[in-house]
Amino acid sequence: MARKTIAIIGAGPVGLAAAAHAVERGLTPILFERGLSIGHAVRQWAHVPMFSPWAYNIDAAAGRLLAARGWAPPAPDAYPTGGDLLALYLAPLAALAGIRDAIRLESDVTAISRLGFDKVKTAGRDSAPFAIRYRQGGDETTQLADAVIDVSGTWFSPNPAGASGLPAIGEHEATGRISYGMPDVLGSAAERYAGRRIAVLGGGHSAIGTLTALAELQGRAPATAITWLYRGDVLSRAFGGGAADQLAARGELGTRIARLVESGFVSAETSFRLERIETQGGELHLSSDDGRTIGADELIVATGFRPKLGLLRELRVQLDPALECTPALAPLIDPNKHSCGTVRPHGAAELAHPEAGFYIAGMKSYGRAPTFLLATGHEQVRSIVAEIAGDREAARRVELVLPETGVCSATPGGTTGAAAGCCGGPAPAAAEACCADDALAKNAGKPGCGCGTRIISEAVAV
Repeated sequence: MARKTIAIIGAGPVGLAAAAHAVERGLTPILFERGLSIGHAVRQWAHVPMFSPWAYNIDAAAGRLLAARGWAPPAPDAYPTGGDLLALYLAPLAALAGIRDAIRLESDVTAISRLGFDKVKTAGRDSAPFAIRYRQGGDETTQLADAVIDVSGTWFSPNPAGASGLPAIGEHEATGRISYGMPDVLGSAAERYAGRRIAVLGGGHSAIGTLTALAELQGRAPATAITWLYRGDVLSRAFGGGAADQLAARGELGTRIARLVESGFVSAETSFRLERIETQGGELHLSSDDGRTIGADELIVATGFRPKLGLLRELRVQLDPALECTPALAPLIDPNKHSCGTVRPHGAAELAHPEAGFYIAGMKSYGRAPTFLLATGHEQVRSIVAEIAGDREAARRVELVLPETGVCSATPGGTTGAAAGCCGGPAPAAAEACCADDALAKNAGKPGCGCGTRIISEAVAV
């Protein structure tokens, strides 16, 4: 009997982890990477320190395969940069037999379908192999596979600067003065930003990390002026859990930006919803929807990312209308409901689509939700590959325990701290439960609501 093949779209950390699990289970992975080398997106933020230490960044199956070939893991409590992740972990993993020969570089997947079936045709659909259309060099080729895991990420699809989900008026014309994501302001991009007026738009960890790096650049080039454009009305909501965060590096980041704002090194504009960008007299004029205008030489847009869904047009996918993730995952990660980023463990069951054998994992699985943790992706693909292999018990088993954020509120701007609880407020004092929903579930004879093992989230870029 032929071994099942799994087409894995993207050879980043989660894609390579999926390949490792496939190899362990005797399946055949085929990895498509659009870049010149593995980890193409990670290379764009190679300069960025990660919030989580090595202990949370190495997939279990990948670690086992590497250890069997003499690989010594980095110190578990050390914090890697994106470059460290590539050099010390991903590159050795990609070089392993069974994975190395499965990687197809410079292979851009443009569409996925079922062989002989368009989206409409149903009878016999589930037994047809997937047809993966990809471009390599100047040639287009079709690869068949038994299952598909799309882990192509969202890094190369940033949200625009406009507050309404649309590009700001004039954004396209000003692209020469706009950067997206986390440019290397202390390294390769330092000359571009030193001594200039820099506006940073965003409220997540990517924006805050860039702001703190610019403040360091300001120490070298005192004429550098930094303005933080924050869409929300209460700036302190962006500071995170501080000392209460069990990931110390992330907590310290929030503490540092608070000090920089308080000391005046970073000026902040709250409730700033960018509507228009104009270039006048060699500078950018950034105008909000309430009529305010900020002058700047450069704009850095760190407003998150969104998934590219065009390649899935011929597949039967089911997505939440707001977040563009699976409907089962949406209520767990909806930022309108949860500001803490706490998500219960999830895998194949929550990530399944009507198209049997097709899954989206990694950052792309979160759709437009703003936060994601690498270890969450590892757990996703562990469960998915187990499901593809027919091991349903393993697919539904939880194998992930992570530290707390130190911040939890039912709605953004609500009560924060441990007393807030994560699901419906704190548990009754007499209940042996983590929160109100957990207590209700246990009183009804259920094992719990799922909050006992919490999963925290961190910035897309790290």
